[in-house]
Amino acid sequence: MGRRDRELFQNIEIETVAAEGKSLAHVNGKVIFVPFAVPGDVVDIQVKIKRKGYMEGFVTNMIKPSPDRIEPFCSHFGVCGGCKWQSLPYSTQLKFKQQQVTDQLTRIGHLKLPEITPILGSENEQYYRNKLEFTFSSKRWIESLTEAENLPAEQRTGLGFHIAGLFDKVLDINHCYLQPSPSNEIRLFVKEFAIKNGLTFFDLREQTGFLRTMVVRTTSTSEVMVIMVFANENKDDREGLLNALRDNFPAITSLNWVINGKKNDSIADLECYNYSGMPYITEKMEDLSFRIGPKSFYQTNSEQAYRLYSIVRDFADLKGNETLYDLYTGTGTIALFLAHSVAKVVGIEYVAEAIEDAKVNAAENYIQNCSFFAGDMKDMLSPEFIEQNGKPDVVVLDPPRAGIHPDVAKVIAEAAPEKIVYVSCNPATQARDIALLGDNYEIKRVQPVDMFPHTHHLENVVLLVKKG
Repeated sequence: MGRRDRELFQNIEIETVAAEGKSLAHVNGKVIFVPFAVPGDVVDIQVKIKRKGYMEGFVTNMIKPSPDRIEPFCSHFGVCGGCKWQSLPYSTQLKFKQQQVTDQLTRIGHLKLPEITPILGSENEQYYRNKLEFTFSSKRWIESLTEAENLPAEQRTGLGFHIAGLFDKVLDINHCYLQPSPSNEIRLFVKEFAIKNGLTFFDLREQTGFLRTMVVRTTSTSEVMVIMVFANENKDDREGLLNALRDNFPAITSLNWVINGKKNDSIADLECYNYSGMPYITEKMEDLSFRIGPKSFYQTNSEQAYRLYSIVRDFADLKGNETLYDLYTGTGTIALFLAHSVAKVVGIEYVAEAIEDAKVNAAENYIQNCSFFAGDMKDMLSPEFIEQNGKPDVVVLDPPRAGIHPDVAKVIAEAAPEKIVYVSCNPATQARDIALLGDNYEIKRVQPVDMFPHTHHLENVVLLVKKG
């Protein structure tokens, strides 16, 4: 659909919030999805995409704002792809997230549910993330093409987040409200140092340049990890930047670097080198310490992670004599959190480095009843594996957004544990997977947890108990 062919719908009232955080309205009997709108807004909508069953568009004119609309706190709102719900009061965000869980479990999984416990909101609505990844760009997002063409090269550089739907455009971030200090200070320093010293920013389309991405991780114990990712090796420039970071930010307790010459940004399969400080940072939860390496997964909202794991422990209602399987264990956080309450824990995770961290975490916490295994879940979890490691009484699932493989669901169903506690960041795939587990389980409890204020994302915990 060309720009001239796009329809303009006027005086349309936004009705509700739909999937992926977009809002929804009906026009001529057809659904239209619109980002950054609030239910109750009366707006003009320009159609961007037209499909058989729905349309997508964007607001061109605000005729009458919703009485629920509030002023966004971030200057990047509306352009940055994150925190899309800033214009909604937090209590309203939670209401829509609660409804999202109900809708997806019932409509996708056709599941029979008990009364869903009210969603557990985040105590911190800002600066709640412990990890952010920033991307360097030699041609940052600039709305005016004329302005972009007339700017000198150094003023066209950016260090920030990808623009939604545009793989090669990065929004230069001035201040981000997601991660606590010194995240913003480190990012701004690195950009200024790079420009001053002639370090080239990555061109995402041409795959050229020196500085590629930067990851900042923080902990509730005030430790800070920085991972600088370079597109190629240049020892003098690399060490110049790393020395500047080390010398100007004594708060950085773990400074690391990676060379990534691939066409994608993943560093999971690359060597990560420690430059100064420790090669890990440490997070604490109750009497446990968790070692987090550069590639380790850890829930990105530390305070809510503790509340989430406490719900898992409550749902499992462990008696002390159980064999528990923690599938998609990551660095073993849930496994170790529950280890004192069971006889034995078996953890499985795809990322080998995470499993090594899990083993170290178990040793450092003097936990001896956990066994950890690395490998693809659908290959690792088999009847033979269960025969060797013991039949699970309780299974805890915490998979990626894509959910579990049907083969995994089949093996779990055949093992027939008494309880399954399923933690999911995607209730849609969670609903599908629960349906795959068959009719031998009854859903006893459902508890949504908001880990990500101002976004449509959440975690959901479901307790399944074997019938009979």
